[in-house]
Amino acid sequence: MARKKVSKKKTKRSGKKGKHHDSKADVKKDNEKLMAFVAVFFTIIGFIVALIIRRNDKYIMYYAKQGLVLFIAFVLVGIIGSLPGLAWLSGILWILVIVLWIIAWINAISGQAKKTFIISEIAEKIDL
Repeated sequence: MARKKVSKKKTKRSGKKGKHHDSKADVKKDNEKLMAFVAVFFTIIGFIVALIIRRNDKYIMYYAKQGLVLFIAFVLVGIIGSLPGLAWLSGILWILVIVLWIIAWINAISGQAKKTFIISEIAEKIDL
């Protein structure tokens, strides 16, 4: 039996040389995204921390204000739920606020100041 020779061709790697993904700008952007996520995730606590630590960072404060609005929404929905006869409305509002909260998380880690339905419009009116 004869064996066939299999030739191995040398291929050049395509891609960019010398680019590091861990540049200082990327790390700073990642820190901003993380802080914005923390600010909106922890609502009032995140807002206070962002206000104290990163008050001059517009991106972080954009989402910190949304966290504040979400906190107020949580409190209002809790109050509505405690009123007799409005438990059904409270249930619907809880779902809405939680969905908006999750959307705000996703927007915060996107790296862009994206609008969150209803929440952004209210948060933009907060002037600090």
